[in-house]
Amino acid sequence: MNAAPVPDVVEPGGSQAVKAQLRLRELILAGELAGGTRIAEVAVSEMLGVSRTPVRSALMRLEQEGLLEALPNGGYAVRTFSERDVSDAIELRGTLEGLAARLAAERGAPPVVLREARACLARIDELLRESALDDAGFSRYVASNEQFHALLSEMSGSPLIAQQLERAVNLPFASPSAFVVVQANSPAARDMLVIAQDQHTQVLDAIEAREGARAEALMREHSRIARRNLREALHGTVDHSLPGVQLIRRRS
Repeated sequence: MNAAPVPDVVEPGGSQAVKAQLRLRELILAGELAGGTRIAEVAVSEMLGVSRTPVRSALMRLEQEGLLEALPNGGYAVRTFSERDVSDAIELRGTLEGLAARLAAERGAPPVVLREARACLARIDELLRESALDDAGFSRYVASNEQFHALLSEMSGSPLIAQQLERAVNLPFASPSAFVVVQANSPAARDMLVIAQDQHTQVLDAIEAREGARAEALMREHSRIARRNLREALHGTVDHSLPGVQLIRRRS
């Protein structure tokens, strides 16, 4: 995985692609686009009032996140998952990121990558100074969050681990930002982002201090935020639970 800087907006189509991506994800997680629903570029373009180019980019990103699957004859369909599938995918991502963090600490992360990571966290800190995030601010948060996780993968110095991590984050709901987006507008959401940001800072401190075991433990704990969000969504323990649980078939 190459950890090239992630722009503030998703290309092609700039902010329109970001807006389309967030809106489609919201519709999927709200159950308004049910599991199995076929989604075509033209229909989405008309529904959202944007051109097909940013819609195409948004659909590709949602496929990478695991929310959509490409159909043989063109277009996409909304995927459906088991609770165990989603939990295992998040656990796998956390395990691999923990390993990447430990190796980065033990081997010594490149100074240039550490500087990029610090700059990335500084941008997130700036965003979180606001009491609430608007759509543009939240788009920047998602981009910076994804960039930090990509830089962490690069710090490991292992192309093999980076490759496996890239595969893991494309599993259903395993992306570092998969559950974040639906919480954007609730007060509790910002608190959760602040906790996640504190973990980002601590793991980077541990890597710089060459504390491998601590860096690994912190990163594995970091992924548990997503697992907790999943449980809360499925079992309705928070006011702003994810209505997208229709996508997750529970196993008895």
